[in-house]
Amino acid sequence: MVENTGTLASRTLAGEPSGAAAGLEVAAVSKRFGTHLVLDDLDLTVRPGEVHALVGHNGSGKSTLVKILAGFHQPERGARGRVNGSGFTLGDVRSARTAGLRFVHQDLGLVETMSALDNVTLGHPYPHRQFGAIDWPRARKEAGALLASLGYDIDPRTPVCELSLADRTGIAIARALRGSTTGGRILVLDEPTAALPATGVHELFEVVTRLSASGAGVLYISHHLDEVFTIADRVTVLRDGRQVATRPTSEIDESQLVELMIGHDVRLHRRHSPAPRARRAALRVQDLGASQLSGIDFQIKPGEIVGVAGVAGSGRDELASALFGTAPRRGEVVLDGKPLPAGRPDLSIRRGLGLLAADRAVTGLVPTMSVRQNLTLPKLRSSRRGLFLSRRTEEHESARWLDQLGVKLRHSSQPITELSGGNQQKVLLGRWLRAGPAVLILDEPTQGVDVGAIESIYTVIREHAERGTAYLVCSSDADELISLCDRILVLRRGRIAAELSGDDLRRDVVDRACLIQPKSEEP
Repeated sequence: MVENTGTLASRTLAGEPSGAAAGLEVAAVSKRFGTHLVLDDLDLTVRPGEVHALVGHNGSGKSTLVKILAGFHQPERGARGRVNGSGFTLGDVRSARTAGLRFVHQDLGLVETMSALDNVTLGHPYPHRQFGAIDWPRARKEAGALLASLGYDIDPRTPVCELSLADRTGIAIARALRGSTTGGRILVLDEPTAALPATGVHELFEVVTRLSASGAGVLYISHHLDEVFTIADRVTVLRDGRQVATRPTSEIDESQLVELMIGHDVRLHRRHSPAPRARRAALRVQDLGASQLSGIDFQIKPGEIVGVAGVAGSGRDELASALFGTAPRRGEVVLDGKPLPAGRPDLSIRRGLGLLAADRAVTGLVPTMSVRQNLTLPKLRSSRRGLFLSRRTEEHESARWLDQLGVKLRHSSQPITELSGGNQQKVLLGRWLRAGPAVLILDEPTQGVDVGAIESIYTVIREHAERGTAYLVCSSDADELISLCDRILVLRRGRIAAELSGDDLRRDVVDRACLIQPKSEEP
């Protein structure tokens, strides 16, 4: 362990004025993995009562810093840290918790089969009656009061699996804060809105505001820059392991923040290719039905990029899996002139339909495999020599695809779990494009991906569209659909409510179509 009880006075923390109130202070934080320097001499201060955002592209060092604060990784020698003026040991779980650091990670770490009470109490003792029996009424009262103090109205007896995503986030925050006074504590929220709908994001912001008003310092990590400007007082930018700026959010705009994150100006332009003129559709869908879908009709021609928009519950989340065959469906799906049977994703792949699923960690990556193995998984025949795989051929082809995708790594045999989220997503996209699909379904293709990786992912998608690959892009990000797609299908209440193209590919039009029911649909 690296002791961090030394003074920080010798360092001027970036963006921190002289005489600022103490909170979380870390200085000279560096971290190497082998010869690779992933954090380089980082200084950071989070004041009491402040919401401090931490942003940077995937691989910039954000996750490594969080893991050092939480005690999962140890920093290089010389790193120092304090909370409210008292030194603590960076890289030590017990020291971080004693100092007042609390964490809510992106996966939340909840046990869904257990109640809200049990999840809030995980890692903490239950209150007991005389002779050691658990005092359940008191336990429920304490858990309910803690949740209520954060603004959540949750019955502690409710199983977590029955709660909304927003309420589950509240459970994770309550568990993190249990047994501590809020004032003077530091709460680290790592991508807390990654899976939340818009209403859940608003609820979370109310909780964060309440916590900061009570004196807690909040370190807020997010890829969503609009959230940074909504909730944060200051923002620190990491790029390639180095701290490049700490600024008040009132003194910077989104385009300047993006430029700091990636090192150059980025503008994601609309695709201006003409509509394909192929006679036969690459994909034709007729009267498609599923649990949330009814009467869905559309077609996609070769080289066309078609988007699907819709709020939560509109059916957008279900469309991709229904088409691919991993969810039950009714109706007809025709790929390149041939009907696809329902419930047969293996035939979908064989006939030229691919699906880049939204949850790459659960349904995309094979974490026990290397980058090369994840990339070549759907199409191994091209790497076979007789009855066996040719590793040399597989490595050569992997290197070619990784170069095309802009994925830099030590070797293709490197574990896929060592890559940043953006590079993992590029590998999964390359997996399907390498298989040469006629149609590729992209479900939330840039979810949890930084701005720089988004730019390169869009470039690859467009290049393959020019070569004839057809895409169906299901996304909750209207700006993404507008930037990428030739036209957008808007789902509402399980049906296609509008089709937008040309001058209608604007944020206000898309949002209105998703949210507002036209008079012709009114009961």
